[in-house]
Amino acid sequence: MDSRVSELFGGCCRPGGGPAVGGTLKARGAGSTSGCGGPKGKKKNGRNRGGKANNPPYLPPEAEDGNIEYKLKLVNPSQYRFEHLVTQMKWRLQEGRGEAVYQIGVEDNGLLVGLAEEEMRASLKTLHRMAEKVGADITVLREREVDYDSDMPRKITEVLVRKVPDNQQFLDLRVAVLGNVDSGKSTLLGVLTQGELDNGRGRARLNLFRHLHEIQSGRTSSISFEILGFNSKGEVVNYSDSRTAEEICESSSKMITFIDLAGHHKYLHTTIFGLTSYCPDCALLLVSANTGIAGTTREHLGLALALKVPFFIVVSKIDLCAKTTVERTVRQLERVLKQPGCHKVPMLVTSEDDAVTAAQQFAQSPNVTPIFTLSSVSGESLDLLKVFLNILPPLTNSKEQEELMQQLTEFQVDEIYTVPEVGTVVGGTLSSGICREGDQLVVGPTDDGCFLELRVCSIQRNRSACRVLRAGQAATLALGDFDRALLRKGMVMVSPEMNPTICSVFEAEIVLLFHATTFRRGFQVTVHVGNVRQTAVVEKIHAKDKLRTGEKAVVRFRFLKHPEYLKVGAKLLFREGVTKGIGHVTDVQAITAGEAQANMGF
Repeated sequence: MDSRVSELFGGCCRPGGGPAVGGTLKARGAGSTSGCGGPKGKKKNGRNRGGKANNPPYLPPEAEDGNIEYKLKLVNPSQYRFEHLVTQMKWRLQEGRGEAVYQIGVEDNGLLVGLAEEEMRASLKTLHRMAEKVGADITVLREREVDYDSDMPRKITEVLVRKVPDNQQFLDLRVAVLGNVDSGKSTLLGVLTQGELDNGRGRARLNLFRHLHEIQSGRTSSISFEILGFNSKGEVVNYSDSRTAEEICESSSKMITFIDLAGHHKYLHTTIFGLTSYCPDCALLLVSANTGIAGTTREHLGLALALKVPFFIVVSKIDLCAKTTVERTVRQLERVLKQPGCHKVPMLVTSEDDAVTAAQQFAQSPNVTPIFTLSSVSGESLDLLKVFLNILPPLTNSKEQEELMQQLTEFQVDEIYTVPEVGTVVGGTLSSGICREGDQLVVGPTDDGCFLELRVCSIQRNRSACRVLRAGQAATLALGDFDRALLRKGMVMVSPEMNPTICSVFEAEIVLLFHATTFRRGFQVTVHVGNVRQTAVVEKIHAKDKLRTGEKAVVRFRFLKHPEYLKVGAKLLFREGVTKGIGHVTDVQAITAGEAQANMGF
């Protein structure tokens, strides 16, 4: 990552700092199909592929992997051809973990030929039969006319195919919600998940708060989770239609789990823990239209960049401002996003067509940053955000998940509860492998460096019973009568075959993002590595005596309290007051339980 991201952490950022990286992307009207259906990882050049200026218009060639399929036409296929098409659809759905996008009227090389109305109707009918065969539904995302050496109007149609995966393994995307205090984060989530607009005084957020002081102050201080579902037809499923979270899960093919994080600087450690521990797929950065980039907004933006979490921006409270004020806030965001430390290409979303394009480009290019402007009181442009979330594909492909599932089980312990008649319950994310009811695992390290045996009694995802948990999924595991006092946040539950190692001393290659003076040996910082959060002291800075803002080095840290389970290559973030830095673990000095007891004074 560019070390100039430190500008986002240390004081003010110059409004005109740095050259612009590209322009603001806008997908206007039916003439633009930029980003529609391209293979993952390929950059779009932004030219108008569907307009008359480019004849013939092209999309990128069809990719063999991924969940996007091009079809010129599907008119009256033979039975053999139909079965082949169904098999092909199953493959695309598997690649998209239950979702696929079909471009009808497009050749395999990406040429936008288009179809006459009768042929398009027949092709969509065949596509519907194919979807029924695999237990899926189809939704037409958009249609557009193309010019291709024909006097008759010809169209291409973009279709979303979605099914409910087997064994209740619905598609689940985790979205961390960031932004300054009083920007309207909890209010927006309340409107999305409850299905009712806010009254302008925060009524929509009341159901999200977990503590009395949060209700009294109106400010989030803890991490809470809210869910928004979409069924196989792309319709919203929330608490307005269903009374319980279990009913939402049963009715949904796709779930968006919002991780509501604190905006006040006082709770920054909680926000960092939410970003590092809960492994969000992407982040939503909320900015109030009437205040612009203020408070912790810049710092939250820097955290997302430092941890390489893709993010999109929502400008809220546009009902309180004049149009010129909203435009000024958007321009301010565009300037910051284009700075050298960010290297983002802002994309303003103003129509449903823009929202579809933004979702596809956001998944294909890490540099594209969609910007929405909306109101939680009037509901203006709220539907555009829902379209974006509905279309947003998984940001990790099926091959990556399959590779993780082949590894041994590793579950991060992020939360610990005691539930009446159930016993001890832990919440967290399965980093690798597969976890089933009845599995025997070991949990640790304890304060004396040991791992303890336990049994998984039951599993729940989004408060709904689940028998099998797969890599990358978040869940709660019931552990029966296991002593809660032996557990703490930052532990891991792993397969006994893994023979896990622990460490008190580790080395990391870091970039010092911001420090007021010089960073030296003996300095104490709070280290975040995944779900691990503990104070560590700097024992040695290799090849240097001290560090200043923006400099890199390999640093040796020692945990002060108890040993931890770390893996080489894990992302690291450390902080102490205004001091912040990032990096990755390069070496861990494994120790035994006996050595851990000796080091920690047991």
